[in-house]
Amino acid sequence: MNEITKELLRSISDWSGAYEGAYNIRENGCSVGRSSSDCIKIENKSDAPGLEIRILPGTKGQSVSIPACVTAGGIDDLTYNDFYVGEDSDVLIIAGCGVHNESGEPARHNGIHRFFLGKGSRVKYVEKHIGTGSGKGIKSIDPVTEAYLEEGSTLEMDSSQIGGVDSTVRVTRVKVAAGARLLVRERILTEHEQNAHTEFEVELNGKDSGADIISRSVARDRSKQTYKSVIIGNAPCTGHSECDAIIDDGAIVDASPSLFAHHADAALIHEAAVGKIAGEQILKLRTLGLTEEEAEAKIIAGFLG
Repeated sequence: MNEITKELLRSISDWSGAYEGAYNIRENGCSVGRSSSDCIKIENKSDAPGLEIRILPGTKGQSVSIPACVTAGGIDDLTYNDFYVGEDSDVLIIAGCGVHNESGEPARHNGIHRFFLGKGSRVKYVEKHIGTGSGKGIKSIDPVTEAYLEEGSTLEMDSSQIGGVDSTVRVTRVKVAAGARLLVRERILTEHEQNAHTEFEVELNGKDSGADIISRSVARDRSKQTYKSVIIGNAPCTGHSECDAIIDDGAIVDASPSLFAHHADAALIHEAAVGKIAGEQILKLRTLGLTEEEAEAKIIAGFLG
């Protein structure tokens, strides 16, 4: 690994020189470190660039980390990663991405992840994205997530874009079976001329299936964000989509949550709110000795926390 990769790993996956559990570290399209465990096997895909990660049934309390880093301009990294999660497992998956660019050429990572959750399994999936470097080349991260949840399984997604990414298209498609649940917590920050497009499509196909999607974002300067969510209730189910955004300066936020109830017992709700930071919030913090800039930073950190 080069030194830039090491620094990115510290930001996106809490790397401190080593990982606990199974892992694969991807640098500029190549694996630069890998380790499987007794219960989690990582192998190269045979038909495309990327990995097959197989988690044995009943695996609990273990983790797998698959961070990906692009550390120079002129690189367009594409990877396909498939996760096969055995029945009654309970695991943590960490899949952060960092793009560093000091050149005038674009740098991009496109990770296409598919999750197949067995009956009664539970996965917490943590994904952090960051862009660094002073080059004028565009830094792009375009994740695609597809998930198939069998009966009684749970997928908890914790996704954040913590700064520096010029362009991102984030697409998530999930099919949820009876008694299974999808929980999403997304946080996005855009500044300057950055663009972020987020898209969710969730099918609730079984009795007592459920989805709870919460997206919080901050758009500053002249950045633009687009949020689209579609929840389709095909059975007795519960679905909730919430988009809250803080907008400032000349930024643009477009939010379009949609619901499709295709069963009489599909209970679906959506919420969307976009606005500036309340003046009384800033005033209250300024009475505690903070400057206006410090007060805004505190409010944004708490909102995205």
